[in-house]
Amino acid sequence: MDLDLAPRYVEFRDECRAWLEANHPGPLASMDTPEGFEEHRQWERVLFDGGWSVPGWPAEYGGRDCDLIEWLISEEEYWRSGVPGRVSANGVSLLAPTIFNFGTKAQQDYFLPRMASGEQIWAQGWSEPEAGSDLAGIKTKALRDGDHYVLNGQKTWCSRGAFADWIFCIVRTDPEAERHAGLTYLLIPADAEGLERRPIGRLDGEPGFAELFFDDCRVSVDNVLGEEGQGWAVAMAAAGSERGLNLRSPGRFMAAAERLCDLVREQQCDGHKIDGRLRDEVTDAWIRAEAYRWQTYMMAAKLMDGAEIGSEASLMKVFWSEMDLELHATALRLLAEHGEIASGNDWLDGYVFALSGPIYAGTNEIQRNIIAERVLGLPRR
Repeated sequence: MDLDLAPRYVEFRDECRAWLEANHPGPLASMDTPEGFEEHRQWERVLFDGGWSVPGWPAEYGGRDCDLIEWLISEEEYWRSGVPGRVSANGVSLLAPTIFNFGTKAQQDYFLPRMASGEQIWAQGWSEPEAGSDLAGIKTKALRDGDHYVLNGQKTWCSRGAFADWIFCIVRTDPEAERHAGLTYLLIPADAEGLERRPIGRLDGEPGFAELFFDDCRVSVDNVLGEEGQGWAVAMAAAGSERGLNLRSPGRFMAAAERLCDLVREQQCDGHKIDGRLRDEVTDAWIRAEAYRWQTYMMAAKLMDGAEIGSEASLMKVFWSEMDLELHATALRLLAEHGEIASGNDWLDGYVFALSGPIYAGTNEIQRNIIAERVLGLPRR
C-alpha cells in the first residue's frame, strides 16, 4: 500500500495551502452572534470567489470538479491553516449532497450556487421535543392545500437556526401512514409567514440553536426535496453525509491533535513535568486522529470506485465524536487548573462543544444499535 500523495495531489495541496495563507482573514466574532454570523458569511464569499468554498462540486455550481481525495486534502489544509470555521456547513456538507442526489435541476440551479457563496445559510430542522434521534417519531404536520403545504408543529435544537436564511426539515405529510412512511423532506425559507424562531442560549450565552414554531405556515410544493412521502429515504441519505465523511473530515481532528502535541512542547519549554499517563494520552490522541484519517481515505477510495457508505457511517460517527471529546479532555488535564479559568480558552470551548458530539447526528447509543444490527448482523433484543 502506497500512502504517499501522487504528484498532482501534492501540487493541489500546495496551491490550497498558499491561497489560505494569503487570504487568512484573522479572527472573527462568534458565528453564533448576529455580527459574527455576517462576518462568517462574508468569509464564505471570499472562499467562493477564490474557488475554495466547495472544491468537490461541479464547476457550474462554483466548485473545482475535485475528487474525494482532493476534497480531503483541502479539508486538511483548511483546518491546518487556522482560518475561521464554516457557518455554511449545514448547507454545503449536509444538504448539498442530498440536493445533488434528489433535487430537480431547477432546485440545483437555484439553491447550490447561493449556498456555496454564503448568500443562503441553512439550518437543520429535524429534531422535535419528543423526536430527537428517533426521527420516525416526528409529529410536525404539513398538509397539502393546492400549491402549498400548511405546516403546524415544532422543531428544536436547530443548528444555525437563530440566524439562518433557510431551513431543511422533515415533516409528516400523511399522519395516517406508518412511522417511516408519510414523511416528506421540505426546504423552508426562514422568513415564511407563520414561522416563529426562538433562539436557544447555550452555556456560553450564545444562541447556537433555535426552536421553530409553525402556525399555519405555508410553503410551496416546489420546495419538496425528492417526492412527497419519500422523506425517510432522503433523510437517511443526508444522515449518511452527517455521520460519515462530509461533516467531520479528518483534517479537523488532525489539526487538534497537532495543537495538543504543541501544548506538550510548550509546557516542557516552561519547565513543567508531564505525567507519563498524560504523555500516553497525547500519543493515543495523535494515533487515533491519524487512524481516522486513513480510514476516511480508504472509504473515499471505495466511494470513488462506486461503493456506498451505508451503515458504516455510524462506525465513523461514534469514533470521531468520542475521539474529539477525549482529545479535548486530555488538553484540559494537561492545563490542570489553568484549563478552566482562562478567558477565551480554545481548549475549554472545544471541550464544551465536543460534549455534544455523542448526541448530535444521532446519539451514539442509537449508532451502536445500527452498528450491531446492520453492520455486525446481530439480532434485535
